[in-house]
Amino acid sequence: MNTPWPSHDSPGPHAFEGSEPSVVDAVRLRRLNRWQAEGAREDLADLYVESSDAEAGEEFNDRQKFLLRLADNVKLPGFDMLVAEAEALAGCVCGFSVPRDGSWWQGFDGPLPQNLEQLTASGHVFAILETLVHPHQHAHGLARRMQESLLTDHQASLGVTLVDESARRTLAALQGWGWREVGRIQREDDATPVRVLVLPLGERTEDHPDGLAHNDRTQRPG
Repeated sequence: MNTPWPSHDSPGPHAFEGSEPSVVDAVRLRRLNRWQAEGAREDLADLYVESSDAEAGEEFNDRQKFLLRLADNVKLPGFDMLVAEAEALAGCVCGFSVPRDGSWWQGFDGPLPQNLEQLTASGHVFAILETLVHPHQHAHGLARRMQESLLTDHQASLGVTLVDESARRTLAALQGWGWREVGRIQREDDATPVRVLVLPLGERTEDHPDGLAHNDRTQRPG
């Protein structure tokens, strides 16, 4: 069975914010269910194109690919979306709850770290599929704010996402927001491996600087 995964798979940043800080609190966050997301598909596709760095002439194809991904994503169990609104649509983040059976990690290169296995089995891992921020909003910290809000809403201790090897700007952006690389995954239907990044929401301590300390909440069910 094919396992869905985040689609940060193009050289465009799609998750980049403007470099100029502004009042992020002026942006309102609102959750959309799968039906509302489908209803907003055209506006979301416009935001995707506006936030990308696609070459001239590729915008239409990229837009169509995004719409196809969105149509598949909204069907995933546990799908959820959060949008940011100012005068207009300013950003979007969506994802789904990673199944407890560990199928999401299929194709991981090497043994899966125990803490990731435990968090998955306890149901506290959420996969980020898309992160979009309008480049003209100059909303410093908006992407991170949306991601953390969505993860918190799902009581997730860990966010996970996959990034194509060639998407260097996307990788740099995610790392700037606190994401860190933990390995690579290669799916059966994909020719090349992709990078696995995680965003821990746990408290970072001297003993556990990664924020992945073991506790009652993250232990594997008996």
